[in-house]
Amino acid sequence: MSEFLRQLSIQRWDDHRYYHHSRINQSLHLVSALSFLCAYATLFNDPATAALIAWLIAMVSRQAGHFFFEPKDYDEVNQATHEYKEAIKVGYNLRRKVVLMAIWAVSPVLLLWDPSGLGWFEPHADFAGYVHNTGWLWLAIGVGGLLFRTVQLFFLKDVMSGLVWMSKILTDPFHDVKLYYKAPLALLRGELIEPRKAH
Repeated sequence: MSEFLRQLSIQRWDDHRYYHHSRINQSLHLVSALSFLCAYATLFNDPATAALIAWLIAMVSRQAGHFFFEPKDYDEVNQATHEYKEAIKVGYNLRRKVVLMAIWAVSPVLLLWDPSGLGWFEPHADFAGYVHNTGWLWLAIGVGGLLFRTVQLFFLKDVMSGLVWMSKILTDPFHDVKLYYKAPLALLRGELIEPRKAH
């Protein structure tokens, strides 16, 4: 258990130090984290709505922070190129995120082509039903994306790394609130990049 927690701490620290310099990105991660917590609270009562919250608010705000606001030039603090950070990323790097987000964005078309979603759902009779079924489809994509990368890490690294990464992803909303709750105030003070010292 101590080794699991040690690896979790390392993955969290690497994620923060390499990928969360921008105060805008941090602030968007706070929005994302709070939205994910709302989705978690909704999950057992209304899974489809929880998935809609998770994808439309939490994931869009989170990934917008990474794609549009996080610096991609040479990281002086960590002495690392963007290419190096992308190559060692344990979870979804930007290239893998593009694939995942593309699957998510295109997936509602499946329900227009086949309202039953290849037999997975009760065919929708109206727009509300279409949105509800889209939520279920997005829940499946979210769970599938999480399990796919976890199992992939079993083979690329080891079982422990995969389980640690999955645990990190599931607990990130709680951890991000703790890490980034001050980011919006720093941003209002005009601080675009978090000041850090080289190690």
